[in-house]
Amino acid sequence: MTKIEKNELIDSLSAEFKESSSVVICDYKGLSVVELEELRNMARAKDARVQVIKNTLATIALSKADMTGIEITDTNIFIWASDSISAAKAVSDFAKKNEKLVVRSAYIDGEASDAAKVEAFAKLPGREELLGMLAATWMAPVANFTIGLEALRAKKEEEAA
Repeated sequence: MTKIEKNELIDSLSAEFKESSSVVICDYKGLSVVELEELRNMARAKDARVQVIKNTLATIALSKADMTGIEITDTNIFIWASDSISAAKAVSDFAKKNEKLVVRSAYIDGEASDAAKVEAFAKLPGREELLGMLAATWMAPVANFTIGLEALRAKKEEEAA
């Protein structure tokens, strides 16, 4: 890889890291190509990106994106997303199936984090789940009103009979 290509990669990664609110760094040692593809597909389904990046290039890209406080060593795979939850969910879901993927560190919502915080974020409900809860909350008064009217109608018919 030439110096120009490295600079282009660093610039594109730093731009993507700036736009993302979470970057999860994992050890992927021992994963096969098929397993890595499965991780990429799971992440893609959750609107997250996955890429293996050289540590020096990743360190420079993270520092350009104002993400400091993370020490990067050994073999790493980077998973990032625009929201805080989807990258953590993708990593957590894959790690449940495959123990070889180990979360090392992360950068979530403006601060360096550890594996415990990634797991905590993975347990939070996603956007679709939150929208479903919101819709159910909005519909509850209407549903209760309808049930009350139906009970009143049934009572009036009973009294009339």
